Amino acid sequence: MPRKLTLASIQLDANPAPTAERLARAENLVGQAAAAGAHLAVLPELFNTGYIYDDSNHARAERLDGETVTWMRETARRFNLHLAGTLMLLDVDEVYNALLLFAPDGRMWRYNKVYPWGWERGYFRNGRDVTVADTDLGRIGLLVCWDTAHLDLWQRYAGQVDFMLVSSCPPDVSNPTYRFPDGRTATFADMGPLVKGMQDSGKTLFGEMVNEQTAWLGVPMVATVGAGRITTRLPQAKASLAAMVPLAPWLAQYVPVAEDVEMTCDIVPGCKVVDAAGNVLASVPEGEGDAFTLAEVTVRDQRPAPNRDQPVSRMPPMAYFTSDVLFPWLTIPVYRQGLRRVWGAHMAPFEASTRQWVAVAIAAGVVGYLFGRLAKR
Repeated sequence: MPRKLTLASIQLDANPAPTAERLARAENLVGQAAAAGAHLAVLPELFNTGYIYDDSNHARAERLDGETVTWMRETARRFNLHLAGTLMLLDVDEVYNALLLFAPDGRMWRYNKVYPWGWERGYFRNGRDVTVADTDLGRIGLLVCWDTAHLDLWQRYAGQVDFMLVSSCPPDVSNPTYRFPDGRTATFADMGPLVKGMQDSGKTLFGEMVNEQTAWLGVPMVATVGAGRITTRLPQAKASLAAMVPLAPWLAQYVPVAEDVEMTCDIVPGCKVVDAAGNVLASVPEGEGDAFTLAEVTVRDQRPAPNRDQPVSRMPPMAYFTSDVLFPWLTIPVYRQGLRRVWGAHMAPFEASTRQWVAVAIAAGVVGYLFGRLAKR
């Protein structure tokens, strides 16, 4: 017989605040959701810190025995529900954006964000595997924010889950306002057709696209986001701004003062519960701050599998290039240097594959130099 579950999606203002303050705000909403009958409550991405591109992130990573994880385990027990949310998790010599799911009895499941968005790579590294949490509520597939743009991850959950759980806090980087030291401002509309083509892609992803993908799986979904408007500096500011110059040459004048450039973004709306057909059952109205919504979903007896072709991505190719390749590559040094400064020189070691790539590059350079010298003789 199909089962009924009540799923709650909680959003918190994304502006950074002390962890104790943010946990208290989260606990208030979890308690309200539990009183309303929720079996599962989902907190937004980085709910314990807020969202910003800043070196302070490196010191805010926590271990599994830290304040936030202890709070999550105890809160799930106290309110007798399953509780999920992400934090920057310090794991041996790396930091991950880890989505943790706790059962009331203390059992825990973990999923590491596979595709850190762009500049996020300056603060945590990528995961590699998907996680199917085999809970008392059913088998739950886990995703974090920008992961939802990648069809391969949805494919790996096909036929494996009873419902999907997505924790996000997406700044609307497809509709930013950049403020320069001389007072000038710019939006994507000022940066040429390739950049302008990415406008509103965030709202598309966390709106129709995730609904389409979960409907393709044939299962319900609970998805959460942050809220509010954030203002942040750019990591690797000179390199990041210089990377935009080919698309908007007028930006070149600001590269020398790039550290003083600020970016302001709203957080993309998308705090909702969706049924197996992709219909939104409940959502938090756009413009709300700390809030929650919940709805009852039906979990089928037999785990569904897709019976049609997977919907294509709605994201423009340029969004994947900047988010998965360009900005992560630019900000890896921020990650390595920041972790080593705060946690010690052993942090963020070079992987064997990276060492091999560097060795090959050096060897190729030496060979090229020698051939060049020989050619001149």
